[in-house]
Amino acid sequence: MDYDLILIRYGELALKSTKIRLRFERKLVKNISASIDGNIKRDQGRIFLEPENFEDALEKLDKIFGIVSYSPVVRTKTTKEDVTETLKEYTKHLISEGLLKEGMTFAIRCRRVGNHDFTSQEAGAFCGSVVIDTIPLKVNLSDPDFEIFVEIRDNDTYIYHEKIDGPGGLPLGTQGKVVVLMSSGIDSPVAAYLMMKRGCAVTALNFDNSPYTTSDARNNFNDLVDQLQTYASGVPIQKRVAPYGEYLKTCKDKGPEKMTCVLCKSGMYKTAEKLAKEIGALAIVDGSSVGQVASQTLQNILSSRYGVDMPILSPLIGMDKLETTRIADKIGTFEISKRDDGGCKAVPKYPETQADLNRVIKAQEDISQKEELEKVFKNIEKED
Repeated sequence: MDYDLILIRYGELALKSTKIRLRFERKLVKNISASIDGNIKRDQGRIFLEPENFEDALEKLDKIFGIVSYSPVVRTKTTKEDVTETLKEYTKHLISEGLLKEGMTFAIRCRRVGNHDFTSQEAGAFCGSVVIDTIPLKVNLSDPDFEIFVEIRDNDTYIYHEKIDGPGGLPLGTQGKVVVLMSSGIDSPVAAYLMMKRGCAVTALNFDNSPYTTSDARNNFNDLVDQLQTYASGVPIQKRVAPYGEYLKTCKDKGPEKMTCVLCKSGMYKTAEKLAKEIGALAIVDGSSVGQVASQTLQNILSSRYGVDMPILSPLIGMDKLETTRIADKIGTFEISKRDDGGCKAVPKYPETQADLNRVIKAQEDISQKEELEKVFKNIEKED
């Protein structure tokens, strides 16, 4: 059956004030239009999309944040004759697809917006009689085998049976910018995804640790960003790469060997903070999960973040690796992240797990951290 439109629903947006909701709706429409060609309009809590390529649109809507669900619909005029004819054809289509069979129970779920000379219950009963005239079914409103939805909006009526889940969240770009510390591992791409889902525009900052890492790490980072770009309709991810090998060498040569990872992470946060201020970002994001690796004990988290005045958000902080991996697999980053990139050769044999803050501050002075990070920041690369 040829569908006319796609009906798009959103959730959290409807709870906002009128002014904020309209702004979010406009942004959602803009993000949809950025990746899908076609006509689009807003109408009293719904968005209607008439795409040029129906299958392509259905695939892309699954990756646009702010969309709770969507449905392919057929449209007709709100008259008894038009609704009867269209609903009969729709029912025959469902029968031909094997979705409706004799002996099944069904329900009409009717929603009405506008002024009409009938109630939603009356409209639902009428539509139910049309279906029963087409195929002998029993009505079960509480637990039916099959549901048909009818939305009556002023002079137009929309009929559908599918509600396809969208990614949810808030429209990308409505919550400001963040700088995400993104490696080639499993965690940080998932952290970026979760912040995008909350409406944040992302700048992905990668630290190139060569010669302590191979070129595979940077290649994997680029591939991970490319994969996340499929969720960035309307607000593309910006990429930055910081040359970090010389700073790491200084940490190893002049600082306590056990503290290399703490000093490394501390330098990343401070570099990210400076970049964030330069580009107007409001927070730093990382993939930390309490206790997962040596640098992520509570003591080390405290010590490595000392001196950073900007909020550092860790959306994975309470997740275990299995939970994070499930999300990574779902969004398509896991297969990239699990590639062997050789790891980081700067990690000491026995890394510090309970870094004392005073000793960390002393180590930062010993390696002239501020001056060393200035060199890193000056050489940050902006990538297309």
